[in-house]
Amino acid sequence: MTHRIAELTAPDVASRLAAGAVAILPMGSLETHGPALPMGDYLVAEEIAALIAAASLAQGADALVAPAIPFGGEDFFAGVAGGITLSIPTLTAVIAETAEAFIRTGTRRILIVNGHAGTIGPAEAAARAARHRHGVIIPSLHLWREAGRLHGELGGGPETFGHGGDPVASVTLYLRPELCRPQDARMRGATGPFLGLPPTGFGAIRSHGVDFAVPMWVEEVAPGGVAAPDPRSANAAHGRAITDRLVAAGAAMCVQLRDQAA
Repeated sequence: MTHRIAELTAPDVASRLAAGAVAILPMGSLETHGPALPMGDYLVAEEIAALIAAASLAQGADALVAPAIPFGGEDFFAGVAGGITLSIPTLTAVIAETAEAFIRTGTRRILIVNGHAGTIGPAEAAARAARHRHGVIIPSLHLWREAGRLHGELGGGPETFGHGGDPVASVTLYLRPELCRPQDARMRGATGPFLGLPPTGFGAIRSHGVDFAVPMWVEEVAPGGVAAPDPRSANAAHGRAITDRLVAAGAAMCVQLRDQAA
């Protein structure tokens, strides 16, 4: 049984939504994750959304997965060859209007599954707009923020953690191994000073023990897209453990939406 809207007929989609199916909206980006991983992290968000839908059905809550929004908001990755970013207002409007398309036809059970940090702000702004305009509450599962919290708990080491590494690397190795080139994974390169100070993360430098936010491009903090100290030990087994936790949480939220959404 498929849960992907694009693979279903219109009458099938209409009848399942009318019966209370949750509409899952996956999204991500096209950006650099280094030489070992595909640019389209939205593909992973779409896979996780489909797994959430299948797990939800096993608990009596139907769910349908919309095609993923593949473009992130303009941030550190603007200017990456092959990367496509949208301005923050444009991306916010795309998410809001996607949700609006479901709300307009009577669907009030909606879940965002977001696979890009630069989309957190636009997704939450769109969700606030939906509540203001329609009284619809749209939860958002920000995959990598939550997976980052699970990484250490599930046995991941600090050396693989960071952009171009875990948790994205292990989860992608599990869900889309055919797109990965683990043999090309490499250690983090050296970064130069920014305003004469060392970067302490994406968009941050430190002076006198205090972090300052600064606008950066990816190459200034993660040369070649790699900020993880050494992502070479990322692995599919770790990715499966993370994915299982995210899917279980997403399915539980679909059940909540089935039971609570008005």
